Amino acid sequence: MQQGGQGPESTPAQPAQPSLARASSTMAIATMVSRITGFGWKVVMGWIVGINLTYDSFTIANTLPNTIFELLLGGVLASVVVPLLVRSQKDPDGGAGYTNQLLTVGMTVLFIGTIIAVAAAPALTSLYVDDSTGSSNPALVTAFAYLLLPEILFYGLFALLSAILQAKHVFAPTAWAPVVNNLVIIATLIVYKIVPGDISLDPVRMGDAKLLVLGVGTTLGIVVQSVILLPAIRKLGFRFRWNFGFDARLREFGGLALWILGYVAISMVGLVITQRVLTAASEGGATTYANAWLLFQLPYGVIGVSLLTAILPRMSKAAADGDMDKLVDDLSTGSRLSAVMLVPISAVLTVTGTALGVALFAGGKTDLASAQRLGHALAFSAFGLLPYALVMLQLRVFYAMKDARTPTLIMVVMTAVKVPLMYMCGALLDPEQVVIGVLLVNSLTFVVGAVLGQMWLWVRLGNLHSKKIVKVIASCVLAGVVGAGAAWLVSLVLPDLTSLATGWVNLVAQGLVACLVSFGVLAVLRVPELKPATSRITRLVRRG
Repeated sequence: MQQGGQGPESTPAQPAQPSLARASSTMAIATMVSRITGFGWKVVMGWIVGINLTYDSFTIANTLPNTIFELLLGGVLASVVVPLLVRSQKDPDGGAGYTNQLLTVGMTVLFIGTIIAVAAAPALTSLYVDDSTGSSNPALVTAFAYLLLPEILFYGLFALLSAILQAKHVFAPTAWAPVVNNLVIIATLIVYKIVPGDISLDPVRMGDAKLLVLGVGTTLGIVVQSVILLPAIRKLGFRFRWNFGFDARLREFGGLALWILGYVAISMVGLVITQRVLTAASEGGATTYANAWLLFQLPYGVIGVSLLTAILPRMSKAAADGDMDKLVDDLSTGSRLSAVMLVPISAVLTVTGTALGVALFAGGKTDLASAQRLGHALAFSAFGLLPYALVMLQLRVFYAMKDARTPTLIMVVMTAVKVPLMYMCGALLDPEQVVIGVLLVNSLTFVVGAVLGQMWLWVRLGNLHSKKIVKVIASCVLAGVVGAGAAWLVSLVLPDLTSLATGWVNLVAQGLVACLVSFGVLAVLRVPELKPATSRITRLVRRG
């Protein structure tokens, strides 16, 4: 990509690199708003549609574009493109030619893949649902899929543009763009509510007004999310030029891509089996799982994603320079900060999970039992929050070292553990409790992945400051247990969870006590990482 007003061989201007704390704090604010608005439209949809067959069908269809995108290029774009773009900045043209080639290859693959996916919508739907149970509607899932699968191309455009911005240490546009997407979907749901009638289930009609509003409006949100990054790209001076030429480094890209595609394909096996187990168990299971998973990811999305996005270019540079000590230091810092911020939150979610489910979902067309079940699922799986964050951090370290093989092998082990446990949940648990077991299995799988990743990195890099990390985690677990215990004592004098109002009372009271006690214990234990963590929170409040 050529710089405006400069010759093709001129080196693109390198923006000043922001500090890790400042960059991650800025993203944390945007990510927090994004996650809240993203979950907000899920809640609104629960109120308007209810946790039922229609919502299940939409939820399953809405996973298809993400799944196909990940299989095509998603995992590659998120994992190795930023490190490769950072390395290419040492080229005489500042990496412009290499970036053009990556964009050309990426968009071509995504365009072809999108056309094939839309044509194959019925076959893709059959992977997730069939007519064997009354808890799924394949025809409705397929109808939604036709409307939602075009998102694949725009997910790809968003990921490619985001990678260019992140390689230049520009993070804010990427973090804020999903907020706009969420606002578009909320507007779509308002229109959906206004449109008279209900979506026809038997027969399913593609011309159904509500079906079209929900499907087209959701896809429009992804289109806006990607296109909104273009002004930020132009501000950097980038001008896209189709470049079908071959760079020897594309062979390196291809080698990494094949392993990452293997990683994604294996993880998709686990996802497909998860969805089939859920849809075979009971109506609303897929939706309950999806919403509980979103709540699970909310603290990680605010803290972990912002930290990872800011730290990835630094780790990539350290790996490119052969500075393994710096790479290990970044890994250790990220692990310890994640523990200090996420373990207490895990404790809060464990003790307030049910109240959270009732407070958010016990309204409109969603009944109290469904809201409580969602909360139970979140509470039972909350312990996996830190392991999940550690797995994501470890993967970035491997990819920074241009090692895509090891993460794939780790995913093989994780999936081998996950799949039989998923089937056991479907066979042994009551249908209404299957979703709780499935989320519990997910968290156990992350524990396995985190332990394997740490061992593998120890073999590759040597001393990982493991004693320091384990000491911090142990202190955080102690603080979390004490905080959860205090919140449980408070629950004894609070009203029963019988309505949305009592849900909020329990959530606020227990949540405040658990947070204050947990972080208070960390302060008493003088955990060194508490200061940068609280400083980060203070910066977020001031910036907000």
